Amino acid sequence: MANNNPTFRIGIDLGGTKIEGVVLDTDHKILFRERTATEQEHGYEHILQKIKQLYHRMTREINQQQHTLGIGTPGAISARSGLMKNSNTLCLNDKPLLQDLHKLLGHALNIQNDANCFAQAEAILGAGKGHEMVFGVIMGTGCGGGIVYQGNVITGPQSIAGEWGHMSIDPDGPECYCGSKGCVEVFISGGGMEDLYIAEFNKKLTLPEIVARYRNQDADVQEFMQRFFTNFGRSMANLINILDPDIIVLGGGVSNINELYSEGRREVARFIFNDDCSTPIVKHQLGDSAGVLGAALIGKA
Repeated sequence: MANNNPTFRIGIDLGGTKIEGVVLDTDHKILFRERTATEQEHGYEHILQKIKQLYHRMTREINQQQHTLGIGTPGAISARSGLMKNSNTLCLNDKPLLQDLHKLLGHALNIQNDANCFAQAEAILGAGKGHEMVFGVIMGTGCGGGIVYQGNVITGPQSIAGEWGHMSIDPDGPECYCGSKGCVEVFISGGGMEDLYIAEFNKKLTLPEIVARYRNQDADVQEFMQRFFTNFGRSMANLINILDPDIIVLGGGVSNINELYSEGRREVARFIFNDDCSTPIVKHQLGDSAGVLGAALIGKA
């Protein structure tokens, strides 16, 4: 089915709770889009069959015409074993997902980490459009990142390029699920902030509730949120010092905290190795469409 100039791009976003598919034409116009539940509780083989069913619905929409195919999912393919690793859809880990889908679907495909798909979509179609090097940051339940240079995702030989969330900013800090201590993720992800709040105040609040109390000038939350902005600034400055990207695009639920782009940015300027922080740090434009659009853009014919 190879074609140097395929007419359509098919993307599938394989998440923990939903599987989403999209068909794009050569102008990146959405021709078809559909979501279905992942139902990961039914196991690996069940997920494969759900992907197959969705893929076949999409190929019928384009009358089986030639296309590229890309899949985005948390985790990555291990260069050592060829198996999935680091996925929070646990039944995918240690499985030959790429090989199994190639055989099941009968089409070449590319699988990329969901943060890479987010970065690719925002670089080509969203807030990073027109910039040479784009760093896409996901600040949601966890923290992830992706690097796009001249329109192409940089993955690195170990498929960990852009894994900004597991850079330690405090070796004496809380333990992360990855086994390290003081990772960026434990300090500034949504899940990390909620866990830190419980540890400090012995009370469970959601992230929106914490932010609302901060905006209401509740005294006990002011210092807590200031530490959040400081940790954001330190981690962003480390990233800029290493990569010096043309733009940083923030996504995920935490990116909706508007103060990140003012108070957070001032903290970045404090830590950056320069006399001026000129790097744009902007909010995403594509919302929850970024993952599936990015999957379509990274596809293989």
